[in-house]
Amino acid sequence: MKLVFMGTPQFAVPTLEALVASQHEIVLVVTNPDRPAGRGRKLRPPPVKLAAQDAGLPLLQPDSIDAAGMAAALIEADADAFVVVAFSILPRDVLAIPRLGSINLHPSLLPAYRGAAPIVWALFAGERQTGLTTFLLNERIDGGDILLQETVDIEDDETAGELEQRLSRLGADVVVRTCDGLATEQLQPAPQPRRSASRAPKLSKADGRLDWSQTTQVLRNRIRGANPMPGAFTEWDGKTLKIHRATTGLGHGDTGVILDVTDGITVATGDGALCLTEVQPEGRPRMPADDFVRGYQIEKGLRLGDGPSP
Repeated sequence: MKLVFMGTPQFAVPTLEALVASQHEIVLVVTNPDRPAGRGRKLRPPPVKLAAQDAGLPLLQPDSIDAAGMAAALIEADADAFVVVAFSILPRDVLAIPRLGSINLHPSLLPAYRGAAPIVWALFAGERQTGLTTFLLNERIDGGDILLQETVDIEDDETAGELEQRLSRLGADVVVRTCDGLATEQLQPAPQPRRSASRAPKLSKADGRLDWSQTTQVLRNRIRGANPMPGAFTEWDGKTLKIHRATTGLGHGDTGVILDVTDGITVATGDGALCLTEVQPEGRPRMPADDFVRGYQIEKGLRLGDGPSP
């Protein structure tokens, strides 16, 4: 089967590489333009571009999928299907081009967690399982007919970044199997159930703020889900303190108050305590919590958050 692949970030790279190694033919890769990045603001190519170049694949980098000439280029590619992984929303005229439709990989068990940040919101919610879905794109965001689904267990201490890497690798196989099934006409799309749909909207920095009046488990899930983006944080000494990792702690007290600093930083929550194990003071690199305690003279009784110390 002839395919056009559309994707940009690292999440899409394993799928592109798996399709290159499969029986299917990638006739064109479409990805975002190079963007300024880093302190020097030098142009940086997206990961999918680098993977496509390594594989010697034809490549286009339009400013948008609506750019002049894009529809004509996609028609000329004469692909049987488009494979879309972490890319822009496709307009109606582009969706109509491939005879078998446009296959999208979504890192959730649709219709759960439709939207831009399904992995993060699943961890925020404390889910023990998530999954991968391939489906046919239509004009409804993440609402098209399902092709294949695979359930994936979430590990107890797994962060969003770690889960994303694992799902990207597992998703590559799901996409290849989806293409195999469509090519042999052994895979039939099925409408998504209307019940159990949930949303996973785009994240803002505020989604990483920790509310110490919440339960230990809710806070721990927030830290795992916000790692690496948008980043969980609290306030300390009038500055932002990022929290990268934490475990369940022992003790009770006024919420946000530091209960112990002998092994990490144990902070009182709404129903117990949370032990911070990796933190990042404003303007400094991330570090073990014990190093932060020693270097910044953190003591029992200080309060984290925007409330006054007791």
